[in-house]
Amino acid sequence: MPYAGFIQEVKAIAQRAGEAIMEIYNNEADWQVTLKSDDSPLTQADLRANTVIQQGLSALTPEWPIISEETAWADYAARSAYTHWWLVDPLDGTKEFIKRHGDFTVNIALIEGHKPVLSVMYAPAIDQLYWAVRGQGSFTLAGGAEQRLEAAEFDPQQAGLRIVCSRSHLNPATQAYINLFENPQTVPVGSALKLSILAKGEAHIYPRLGPIHEWDIAAGHLILEEAGGSLFQADTGAPLRYNTELLKLPPFIAVGRALGPVPLNASL
Repeated sequence: MPYAGFIQEVKAIAQRAGEAIMEIYNNEADWQVTLKSDDSPLTQADLRANTVIQQGLSALTPEWPIISEETAWADYAARSAYTHWWLVDPLDGTKEFIKRHGDFTVNIALIEGHKPVLSVMYAPAIDQLYWAVRGQGSFTLAGGAEQRLEAAEFDPQQAGLRIVCSRSHLNPATQAYINLFENPQTVPVGSALKLSILAKGEAHIYPRLGPIHEWDIAAGHLILEEAGGSLFQADTGAPLRYNTELLKLPPFIAVGRALGPVPLNASL
């Protein structure tokens, strides 16, 4: 299927969602922060961006279901039959939004079966747009021009590797993994921008050794892969699969162009 024919409209949808987010971001009185059942924060920016994306994708491909963090989704018995479906996080990094760090994103991915085939990631506070189509590379805008992304080559044994970690939650398992490397340089980043840092060649490894939902990762996953990087399960090295029963991913490790085996985390 010619997925590239959708990319311009999906980019436009993500940017419109970003505009909706920034309208709220620039007026703190409109945030209306509440807590969801898992104690994660929710703002009016999440909800407004979700509405923009739902309307845009429904108009673009009315026959394909949409799974969004902020919308009820079908049970697994129905979802397991999906062949093409959209996976959306309308505002990834709500904690960063509330802290005004700026590194939050709009994530939209098209899933074919169990893997992403088209994705867009937009960081509206810093106006950074990334996109990818499977088999056609990943790109960003630089100085108004398209620029192809290339992950950095690295030897996992070399000293001073740049390792991306969460700005909000660096757990003991992640720190122990980072300590496996010689003189690692940590790069704290919020939201799915961690994967864009790898895709741009500005870091080498991102270990995610805590719980995470599929919508947090799918868009950045494809962007990194199309830049030459990879993601794999942290304990076995197996590929990640989407549309699991709980819509959650196992701990994983994301890397640039590794020139040798990257350590797994056998303790998981």
